[in-house]
Amino acid sequence: MRKEDCFYLGKIVTKYSFKGEVVIKLDTDEPELYKEMESVYVEFGSNLVPFFIDKSSLHKGNQLRVQFEDVYSEEEADTILKCNVYLPVTMLPKLTGDKFYYHEVIGFTVVDANFGEVGTIVHINDKAAQPLFEIDREGNEIFIPMVDDFIKKVDRDNKTIQVSTPEGLIDLYL
Repeated sequence: MRKEDCFYLGKIVTKYSFKGEVVIKLDTDEPELYKEMESVYVEFGSNLVPFFIDKSSLHKGNQLRVQFEDVYSEEEADTILKCNVYLPVTMLPKLTGDKFYYHEVIGFTVVDANFGEVGTIVHINDKAAQPLFEIDREGNEIFIPMVDDFIKKVDRDNKTIQVSTPEGLIDLYL
């Protein structure tokens, strides 16, 4: 499985028992969607390795306690500790309306209510305090905060996102 075909689910943060159980800190608002999984991909270096799940249960909010097949001791659990965990993109629940996954809007055109067509989303910067659309406009980089009040409509059919930004925000970049 290629990493490009997957989404980040979380990280193995700690061992839970002497029988090899581990705890995965899930990067999701809906951990209950992931408590019945059969397998996950664990990242070793640049490889994603499938691990099959014997049993799992929700643990302290957004954590998942997992017993993997063939991991039945503390020593075996140590080998996967601090590893990132992934799932295929096809396992993401479908979103509708104006909700979207970051990866799905790459390539969408942003249209501002006042400015008009802004450009194409090339990346989502989620390292800042507020996630940002990184937009390419004829070689110029434009950043628009992903604020619910700014996003007016997500049109998946036409691959556009309609926004209404404060006057002058886009002009700052041109």
